[in-house]
Amino acid sequence: MLVEPGFFRTELLTNDSTTYAKPSIDDYAEKTREIIAAWKSMDGKQGGDPAKLADALVRLVALKEPPTRFAAGTDAMQTFGTKANTLLAQSQAHRELSASLAYDDA
Repeated sequence: MLVEPGFFRTELLTNDSTTYAKPSIDDYAEKTREIIAAWKSMDGKQGGDPAKLADALVRLVALKEPPTRFAAGTDAMQTFGTKANTLLAQSQAHRELSASLAYDDA
């Protein structure tokens, strides 16, 4: 089972736990600074409860058929949904061309 967690209120984002590399590529520097600022602003405010995640994982691994992939938290679910919708739109964008690529006798 692949667990893809959202943000959980752990010590991961504390200054004592996380060190960020200084931006070294000019084209990405501003975006990197924005992401770091966003993550720092979330410290102690993450919506996920790690104890509830632990309980959920124990329940899932006890299943006869646990999920292949588990979106842990509402933010992770939103990310999954966005990704799924993007992939679906991309697969449909050139559907006829994609379907035309098989051998004629296939």
